[in-house]
Amino acid sequence: MSLLHILDLLSVFVFALVGARVAADRGLDYGGIALVAIAASVSGGTLRNIFLGLKPILITDPWVITSIVAAVAITLSVRRVTRIGKTLLIMDTLGLAIATASGVQLAHNLNSPWFATIILGVITAITGGLLRDLLCQLEPVLLHRETIATSSLCGAVAFVILIEFGVLVTAATIIAGVVVAVARALSIHFDLNLPKFK
Repeated sequence: MSLLHILDLLSVFVFALVGARVAADRGLDYGGIALVAIAASVSGGTLRNIFLGLKPILITDPWVITSIVAAVAITLSVRRVTRIGKTLLIMDTLGLAIATASGVQLAHNLNSPWFATIILGVITAITGGLLRDLLCQLEPVLLHRETIATSSLCGAVAFVILIEFGVLVTAATIIAGVVVAVARALSIHFDLNLPKFK
C-alpha cells in the first residue's frame, strides 16, 4: 500500500468520523448521518480526481467504503452526543492536513503544473467540510473562521517549494501535512482569522 493510498484512506476515515459526529449533533437520522459522512469524506477527493481525469475514489477503492462504514458505525455506537470540542477540532485539523498532502502528491505524480498542484491540494482538503456544514445547515466554518483554506494553502505551497528544491516527494508530502496542521493549530489557539469586510 503506497503512502498516497494510506493518506487517502486516513483522510476519508477522519472526515467521515467528523462529518458523522456533526450530523449526529444536529439530530439527523441514521440515513442523514451516513449521507453527511459520505459527502464530508469523499467529495474533495472525488472533485480532485475528476479534474485530473480519474475515476472517483468512492467507486474504485472498496477500502474507502470500508473506512466510511467504520466511521459511521463508531459514531452510532457511541450514543452520547457532544458538542463540537477540542477532540473534533483536532481530528478535523488532522483530516485537513492529510487531505492536502494527498491532493498535492497525486497532482504532482500526474505531472500537474505547480499552480494546479496547489489548487488541487486545497480543493481536496476543503470541499468535504464545506458540504458537511451546508448539509447540516450550519454556517460553513470555511467562510468565516479558523483559516481552513489558508492553512491548506500554506501546506500546498510548502510542498511545491520543497519539490522545486529537490526534496523527495515523500518527505515533501509529510512536511506539507505538518505545515497545514501547525498553521491551523496556531490560527485556532491565537484566534487568527482573515480580515472581514465591514
